[in-house]
Amino acid sequence: MSRAAVLTGDRLWKELSRRAGPFFLISGPCVIENPRHPAQVAARLKEITTALGIPFIFKASYDKANRSRLGSYRGPGIDEGLEILAGVRARHGVPILTDVHEVAQVEKAARVADVLQIPAFLCRQTDLVVEAARTGRIVNVKKGQFMAPWDMKGSLEKAAATGNRKVMVTERGFTFGYNNLVVDMRSFPELRALGFPVVFDVTHSVQRPGGLGDRSGGDRHFVDTLAPAGVAAGVHGLFMEVHENPARALSDGPNSYRLGRLKALLTRLLRIHAATTA
Repeated sequence: MSRAAVLTGDRLWKELSRRAGPFFLISGPCVIENPRHPAQVAARLKEITTALGIPFIFKASYDKANRSRLGSYRGPGIDEGLEILAGVRARHGVPILTDVHEVAQVEKAARVADVLQIPAFLCRQTDLVVEAARTGRIVNVKKGQFMAPWDMKGSLEKAAATGNRKVMVTERGFTFGYNNLVVDMRSFPELRALGFPVVFDVTHSVQRPGGLGDRSGGDRHFVDTLAPAGVAAGVHGLFMEVHENPARALSDGPNSYRLGRLKALLTRLLRIHAATTA
């Protein structure tokens, strides 16, 4: 097994927080489906992003703790899941992002993950945000569906108060009536004004929470509309869940982007980025 060097720590943060050059990409399947799948997706994503010169972080969750139903697939759990992610990191030389849902998970996850993500539903959980930041890892705080952009200042300042300024904020849509989300493009300059890198979670923004009754739905075809708008609005990075066959994905299939279409979309987004930053 070949092992590649991983861009990590301050070097990784410098790459993510710079304004020159292209946006970065956080991408991978929603959840770890089996021991082999993450490495297969990571290999393809690294190939695509390397060819296009886009900084890349691989993401996958070891536990989806907020599924709609008790019986929905959640993942392999923290121990097996982190072992799988560590293997992806070592084999493919890519930084890793994964979610933490409880304070007790943070220390374990920080041994493997370069970026710890605070889920949107938990963005105001003080102890979780602070504990994640205390690890010194990069922290990505997802903006709650119930939060105005300017109200994220408090959540981000909780993390930064630990002395760790390696903090990002991610927009993933705002609750719009029942079973729907909307992305207000005015959110991006508002979030940038808080002084932290801004990420656009395109695929969760096209989700329809609980829209299929016993599970969430989604309108993945709108990714092709929203992603260019976000890049034109000046985000630092994009977050996109991908799958080679979204219809068979074990979590978030309706809003996951088809992996086979990703290179063409990213190529288009790079042209938009170049035009808007010229």
